[in-house]
Amino acid sequence: MAAGIGSRFGTGIKQLEPVGLNDEIIMDYSIHDAVKAGFNKIIFVIRKDIEADFRERIGSRVEGICRKLGVEVAYAFQDLSAVPDGFSVPEGRTKPWGTGQAVLAAKDLIKEPFMVINADDYYGKEAFVQLHDWLISEHADTAIVMAGFILKNTLSENGGVTRGVCKVADGHTHIIDVVETRNIIKTESGAEADGTEIDPESYVSMNMWGFPAKDGCVPAFMTVLEEKFRAFFEENVPSDPMKAEYLLPTLIGGLLRKGECAVKVLETGDKWFGVTYKEDKATVVESFKKLIADGVYNEDLYSDLVK
Repeated sequence: MAAGIGSRFGTGIKQLEPVGLNDEIIMDYSIHDAVKAGFNKIIFVIRKDIEADFRERIGSRVEGICRKLGVEVAYAFQDLSAVPDGFSVPEGRTKPWGTGQAVLAAKDLIKEPFMVINADDYYGKEAFVQLHDWLISEHADTAIVMAGFILKNTLSENGGVTRGVCKVADGHTHIIDVVETRNIIKTESGAEADGTEIDPESYVSMNMWGFPAKDGCVPAFMTVLEEKFRAFFEENVPSDPMKAEYLLPTLIGGLLRKGECAVKVLETGDKWFGVTYKEDKATVVESFKKLIADGVYNEDLYSDLVK
C-alpha cells in the first residue's frame, strides 16, 4: 500500500525517499524479501496522481527485475471517489479512506492467497518467510494471519505513531483483540498514548496481514471488506465526514469481537523501522548500511535474485 499522503513527513512522497546505498527505497527491500520468500505477484496500490513519479522511481525498474524472475506486477489505484453505491464523498473531504479501501482497490486483481504491507515500513526477512509458509497451507475462509511486532521495536524517536495494539491469547498464538491507537510515544517507562501507559512488550500490527484463498478464487476476506465498507459509510462517515477512516486493524478488531474471524499471530524478532517523520530518514539510512555491512543484504540489493 503506497497511496498514503504522508502529511507528517512534510513535502515530497515519503514512500519514494531513497534510503539504500544505491538509492533504493524501503519498498525495494520488501519486494526483495517477498520474492526471496516465494511470493510471485506484486500489486502496487497507489494514487493516480503519483503514478508517473512512482513508475519512474521504482515501478519500471521493479517490473524489469520481476520479468526476469517470473514475478507478476500489477497496479491498483486508490480513489477517494470509489465509495459504495448509493453514497457520495462528503463535500470538502480530501483525506483518503484508509487501508481497508486501499486493499479493496485491488479486489479485481486478487484471485489467490495474499499478503498486505505498508510501503514505508521495513519488516525484515523473517516475517515474509513466515507469512508465505502460512499462506501456502489450507485454512478456513475466516482465518487471518498477522506478523506480530513488539511495540518497543516500532516506535519513532521523533514523535507519535499509530499502531494496532493487540491483546493476545495465552501462549501468544492468536489475537483476541486489536485496537488502532494513535499518538504512541516513547517514555522513560516504556510507551504511552495521550497520557495512558501502554506495555512496551505488547504485540502490535504493522499492517502486515495475510488472507487465505484457493488459487483461482477471490479470497473470502475481499467480500467481507466490501460489505463492511458499506457499513462504514452507514455508521461512521455521518458522524465524522472529514476524517473517518476505514482501517484494517479497526475492521479486524471488530470481526474478532463478534467472533467472525480467527487471527493467528506469527512472532517475529525483527526490528521494524520506517519513515514516519523526515527526521526518521537518517536513522533508516544508517540501519540499511548496517544490514549490508552485516551481510543481510548485498550492496547491489537484487544481485542474489537476478544472476
